[in-house]
Parts: sequence; structure tokens; C-alpha cells
Amino acid sequence: MPNFTDVTEFVLLGLTSHQELQVLFFVVFLVVYMITLIGNIGMIILISISLQLQSSMYFFLSHLSFVDVWFSSKVTLKMLENLLSETKTISYVGCLVQCYFFTALVHVEVYILAVMVFYRCMAICSPLLYGSKMSRTVCALLISVTYIYGFSTSLICTLWTYGLYFCGSFEINHFNCADRPLIQIACGGVHSKECTMIVIAGINFTYSVSVVLSSYTLIIAAVLHMCSADGRRKAFSMCGSHLTAVTMFYGTLLFMYLRRPTEESVEQGKMVAVFYPVIPMLNPMIYSLRNEDVKEAVVKAIVRET
Repeated sequence: MPNFTDVTEFVLLGLTSHQELQVLFFVVFLVVYMITLIGNIGMIILISISLQLQSSMYFFLSHLSFVDVWFSSKVTLKMLENLLSETKTISYVGCLVQCYFFTALVHVEVYILAVMVFYRCMAICSPLLYGSKMSRTVCALLISVTYIYGFSTSLICTLWTYGLYFCGSFEINHFNCADRPLIQIACGGVHSKECTMIVIAGINFTYSVSVVLSSYTLIIAAVLHMCSADGRRKAFSMCGSHLTAVTMFYGTLLFMYLRRPTEESVEQGKMVAVFYPVIPMLNPMIYSLRNEDVKEAVVKAIVRET
């Protein structure tokens, strides 16, 4: 029988053990985090004060920015702390809390992105009806469901993480507490946790990706039937930014979670997880650089202040 040990804290091995690289990574990720905060909080404020950004699409975008700020803070702050700390530890309770919020916010963002592409599908395929079908009440209901579902699903996942047992190895090969490196060092409750993680990840990714792919299929079919070249260009431009964000976020998650947590996959996953702080930084740029409404709203806000 394994000699199970009561856990009080874990040691986070981080990205590297070289002091010079730790300082470099600290500066890089601090800059990324500050840009993320400024960009996403700026997007939320801009949407709230600009009359031309009061449509349902920007309502979803403001929630995406809110989740990105929260997500980036949960991922990046502990990493920055450990990069300059000699004792790179996290308490057992703190580890479970970090796992809970990380999983919850991932699920919320996955479904916000799916809801956004569904909204775009309605706007392009049924332009005369989507105003009534996608009313403010319906949009508020959809966004509420994403939060409730994300945090409820995460509670189930975290309870299975709580069921893991450890036999003396408390070093997590990661810069944050995450399911896969925890499974790697656990010696009990692994099979149940691993199966639950793969099943839940598979169901959620399959469903959300199906919504995205079916919506984009309908969008492409509708755009190709448009007579106006300007209308086709505007439709593809509107969807291009969202498709970029979906590809980056979903691609990272699929690489991370739909594989068995072996030592090699955990090491590779740690490198891929570096993109987690970067994606929230890029989202405001992706959604603003190709969006004329956002550009115009920024100009009006600057002129109003001056």
C-alpha cells in the first residue's frame, strides 16, 4: 500500500532554475501583465462610455475582457511572485483555489467565445431577425449561463483534484497549480481524476467547437451568397478577429488537456502554458485593430477628453 502523506504545501519548480533567466522572465511577464490590464480595462471602460458600442456584440466583448483580466491575474501574479522568491511554495488550500478559478475561467472564456460566434452567425445569416432573437435579455441570459456553468463545472473538477493523494513528492513541475502536473506527482486517486478531466474537457471542447464550426459554416455560406463585394469584405473582416482569438485559445487548450499527463507532456504543456498570460494581452488588439467602430470610439473618447 502507498504511504500517503498529508500535504500542507507544494513547491512550484517554475519555468527555470537559472537566476538570470528568472529576472528576464519577471520583466517580460510583468510588461505583458500591465499591457493586459491596460488593454482589457480600457476596452471595458470604452464600451461602457461609448454610445456606438452598446450593441450585444460589445456586451459580450466587455465580458471577455473582464474574464481576461481575472484570468491573467490568477495565472500571472503567482508566477511573478515565485520568479523573484527564494521559497517558491504554495499552500495546499491555495493550490486548490488556484485550480478552481483557473478551470472556471477557462470554461467561461471558452463559452463566451462560442456565444460570440453564434451572435455573429445570427447577425450575418438573419440580419432582419437577430435584433429580436438576440435581445439584451437573451444576451444577459446567455452570459449568465456561461458563468454559472463554468464555475459549477470547475467545482466538480476541483473536488476530484481534492481526491488526489500524495506520497512525499510535493514538487510541481509548473509555474502554477494545474491538474496535469498534480496528477503526475500523485500516487492515489489518479485514475478517477484523469478520467474525469478527459471526459469533461472532451465534452466541453467538442460542444463548443461544434458551435463554432457550424456557425462559421453558415456564415461562409451566407457571405458567399452576398451580391455586394463590400458586404462580403465587411463580414469576413468582422469574423477574422474572432477566428484568430478562437484559434489561439482553443488550440492551446486542446494541446494541453486532451493528452495523458506523462512527464514529457507535462513539460511540453508548461511551455505552451506560457501563452496563457499572452492571449489576454492580444485580445484587445485583435478586436480593436480591425474594428472601425472601436477605432472611431477611441478617437471620440480622446477628443472628448482633450
